[in-house]
Amino acid sequence: MKFLKIPFLFIWRMWFYILMIVTVLLLSPFMLLFCFKENHYPIFWRLARILSKVLVYGMGFRLKAQNDQIIDRNKSYMFCPNHASLLDPFVLIILSKNPIVFVGKQELVKIPVFGFFYKRVVIMVDRNNPESRKNVFEKAKKRLQNGTSMAIFPEGLVPTENVVLAPFKKGAFSLAIEFEIPIVPQAYYDCKRLFSWDFFKGSPGVFRIHQHKFIETKGFKMEAVEKLKEQTFNLIYNDLKGDKKYMKDTNRPNNEREFKSPL
Repeated sequence: MKFLKIPFLFIWRMWFYILMIVTVLLLSPFMLLFCFKENHYPIFWRLARILSKVLVYGMGFRLKAQNDQIIDRNKSYMFCPNHASLLDPFVLIILSKNPIVFVGKQELVKIPVFGFFYKRVVIMVDRNNPESRKNVFEKAKKRLQNGTSMAIFPEGLVPTENVVLAPFKKGAFSLAIEFEIPIVPQAYYDCKRLFSWDFFKGSPGVFRIHQHKFIETKGFKMEAVEKLKEQTFNLIYNDLKGDKKYMKDTNRPNNEREFKSPL
């Protein structure tokens, strides 16, 4: 029965890339127009939301979000979701009407076409270069205004699919303390299960998201980074661990392969 699904899964997966290519081609003139100046970023963000909605809804997914606390559209936040699927960034973009600036790897600039827009709208960091990490603070200062927020996937990679949640890096928590912005922990239960890096796995369905109460950082010193990192990790880890569907997929046989995220 499993082998009978393979042709349909292949066609479904190819449909994702068709949607991506066609939508990017249609939107690229407008994205090009609004990607150069920082004050145009809110317009670029609207275009990114159109792209994200086409990809997520066009693949047959729906979003079901549980929000323990509501975002104030006049404030900035540090979004920290778990990362297990190519669609994670697109889900986050759909969830936020206010612009979010992602902090991402410098190496992704090398990807054709994608890299062109990427280096203009993402704060890039070379994790092996201490000077590069310092520059992130300076660039973030210019962006965090008028309700613009930041997002970092604190795992720093896509772990093997048998891992509940990979250890967190400290970058997101250092920045949250530096700019005194609340941390928004988010648990994505279904992106890995329904659209993982395994090309022959998945299906349309509902992406459930749990947005936890925010973790305040105002008045915190840098010494609190480890505490904040541990607190956020435990919150998301226990949430994922308690979800039967997520754990059934995580514990399935032969899921030790590692699928690196290009995002």
